[in-house]
Amino acid sequence: MSRIDDLAAVIEARLGSRLKRLPSLEAELAYEVEAGELAGVCRELRDDGELAFEQLMDLSGIDYLEFGCSEWKTAGATSSGFSRAADRAPAGEAQGGEPRFAVTYHLLSVSRNRRLRLRCYCTGGEPPMLDSVTDVWVSANWFEREAFDLFGILFRGHPDLRRILTDYGFIGHPFRKDFPLSGNVELRYDPEKGRVVYEPVSIEPRVVVPKVIRGDNRYDPILREAPDRG
Repeated sequence: MSRIDDLAAVIEARLGSRLKRLPSLEAELAYEVEAGELAGVCRELRDDGELAFEQLMDLSGIDYLEFGCSEWKTAGATSSGFSRAADRAPAGEAQGGEPRFAVTYHLLSVSRNRRLRLRCYCTGGEPPMLDSVTDVWVSANWFEREAFDLFGILFRGHPDLRRILTDYGFIGHPFRKDFPLSGNVELRYDPEKGRVVYEPVSIEPRVVVPKVIRGDNRYDPILREAPDRG
């Protein structure tokens, strides 16, 4: 068995049905945990001597609002690539009624040189919410503040949940898929007032994906199969 298989066997023996294994690369291991089990599972992953995930290396929010959607409407274009689709799902839901927001936790066992990724879907509609893991890993403090600032995810029990990257008066959460790419306001220095002022954004939002995909006759089957005249 590989080191990944060995780790998976230990995790599943300890936590059993509390985790659901996710598809991942061969050298990675990922699980999904229910929101109600998050704090308890994280504490066991840290405290169990066979697991010993002492460090939370990163925590990131995910917005699945437009996952798998495309606004390319041409016959030859793929619909499996990145896009900002025009269809909007209800607040708190992704396409198909699935939960819209999730959080991923990237864990490291320093003593055993192992890594693990957890994914947990947020509960509720708006605002999305999860329990804080700051009492498990101190490093979660700023990571959870970042996820709150950029995605609007609330973390129950966080000791000081406030914005960390945007202004205190900032409206909205800029990493949400329905947040305008150009933002809602812009700022400039007003020499008459002697201070920075906020104004409605003057940039007109536009979608920069090709609306027409033209064929290239160099790849026409007739030309490709023609005999070489050289």
